Amino acid sequence: MPIRLLPSALVDQIAAGEVVERPASLVKELVENSLDAGARRIEVDCEAGGMSLVRVLDDGHGIPEDELPLAVQRHATSKISTALDLAAIRSMGFRGEALPSIGSVARLRIASRVVGAARGAELRIDGGEMQPTAPSAQPQGTLVEVRDLFFNLPARRKFLRAEATELGHIARLVERFALARFDVAFRLRHGGRVLIDAPLADTPILQRTRIASIMGEAFMDGALPIDREAGRVSLRGWLGQPQAARATSDQQFAYVNGRAVRDRLLANAIRLGYRDVLYHGRQPAYLLHLDIEPEWVDVNAHPQKLELRFRDGRQVHDFVFRAVHDALGVGAGVAAPTASPAALGVAASGATPGDSGTAQSGTTQSGAFEFATAAPGFWPSAGPLGVPAVRDGAAPPPLGMGVSAGSLGVAVAQLHGVYILAQSEAGLVLVDAHAAHERVLYERMKRGFGGRPAVQRLLEPLVIETAAHETEAFEGHAAEFAAAGFDLSVLAPGRLALRAVPALLAQTDLEPLVRQVLGDLREERGEHHLEAAAHVLLGNIACRAAIRANRRLTLPEMNALLRDMETTERAGQCNHGRPTWTLLTLAQLDQLFLRGR
Repeated sequence: MPIRLLPSALVDQIAAGEVVERPASLVKELVENSLDAGARRIEVDCEAGGMSLVRVLDDGHGIPEDELPLAVQRHATSKISTALDLAAIRSMGFRGEALPSIGSVARLRIASRVVGAARGAELRIDGGEMQPTAPSAQPQGTLVEVRDLFFNLPARRKFLRAEATELGHIARLVERFALARFDVAFRLRHGGRVLIDAPLADTPILQRTRIASIMGEAFMDGALPIDREAGRVSLRGWLGQPQAARATSDQQFAYVNGRAVRDRLLANAIRLGYRDVLYHGRQPAYLLHLDIEPEWVDVNAHPQKLELRFRDGRQVHDFVFRAVHDALGVGAGVAAPTASPAALGVAASGATPGDSGTAQSGTTQSGAFEFATAAPGFWPSAGPLGVPAVRDGAAPPPLGMGVSAGSLGVAVAQLHGVYILAQSEAGLVLVDAHAAHERVLYERMKRGFGGRPAVQRLLEPLVIETAAHETEAFEGHAAEFAAAGFDLSVLAPGRLALRAVPALLAQTDLEPLVRQVLGDLREERGEHHLEAAAHVLLGNIACRAAIRANRRLTLPEMNALLRDMETTERAGQCNHGRPTWTLLTLAQLDQLFLRGR
């Protein structure tokens, strides 16, 4: 077959393959045009999931009658004019491809009226065939109506999904626009039924209402606001609590200069910010807006403009990571969680993966409700694990000591060898001792990592017999072990020699600790970033070295742990994202016992 130029109609249909994938693609392109036109109200109407009709009406500045025929020509746009404009895109659209692409694969009608015009005008295109403009009673703004998508491309139409599926994509898209632009009102109707009604949200209260209507009240009730700025880059929005993480990523909304994106760099930075406060495999919920100079980002890197290229990707990544990491790094006493299972986002039963320190489900113990008592006169200092090594006869603090608003109170008992019960001004605080101690140890080791952590040398090397895969796991993480304060080396095939450990772990049973950590590292795959790999190691060490279930604690030991939690970042979750403590308020206790009725 000889080389020849393709007909313009076929060229438009080929281009439409990149721009128009499904009905939601129509909505995206048309709503972006409305936003670029300065619209303050946008209404979207659909029928048959958008396959038979998509209509978008706005109150923007409109298109002059004499420009309507030009608006449907390929690469005709009012948004850029030179290559310099392309290097600093400030509008949502800029390629001039959407309208001609849509007109080539559907029946298109555009009616528009500019401010001050005596009347409006409309233009129709039927499968690429343009008709002359005609007068229209259209009010100020623009109406774009798309009927019978892919009517002239039956092979493409067969790839469309069921009506409910296509409608779901449209609804999800309109939600994304509603979370991007609080200064614009959005409405979505399907067959006359209103699915989304998002009025103008120009106050914080109205913005909260709009977010809650899309992401749920539970998200907003526990969300942490974030507002960070560094030079001409800023990050603002809301971060979902780690306890409320989800099995899917359906509540992850990220925007760059108001544009919804699915950018890997941003997603990775946010994920790393949550890295040591989530359950394994869980997904955080968030709504984040990154604002950056247009010159520093290339939005012309994806056919649908969903992915970006940053001029300095590493700097942007580090900024977002640090902002999220720091926003989540609050002490335990700052924001008390409630005892509501819905607020905590945890199941009523079952063990958390990776948490080996809690009691086994279904076990019972006699005498599990333990009270520690002793004679006065002794207040110990912290032992090697950060929990005081006390002798029998240690005195508990007087009830009320250290109790202040927002604190974790004073310990009064231990339940089932697992939970610490403490009295605070607010009510009853329940603490998972293993999970809380794990977080305290982990944060201490992170602070010492890479510097000069206190080291305890062993009187003689401890030889640890290992399997081949355990030796392999160690060799892949030898640098992180050394930076954490371990003097550990391969003595011979299948044998490791341990000569020194972090002073924090000096009293730990070292051989099983090293074996368990090596086993954990063997199961961790895909961690190549040095800092990320180091944190995996430290997290595993902290989990294995923390207080185990059924270890009886004295009141001074419990109180020392509570005080440590109050000064430890992220003390509300263990390294696996499981809550470390919760609060039963006096009001909740009164309700349980029907007091006041």
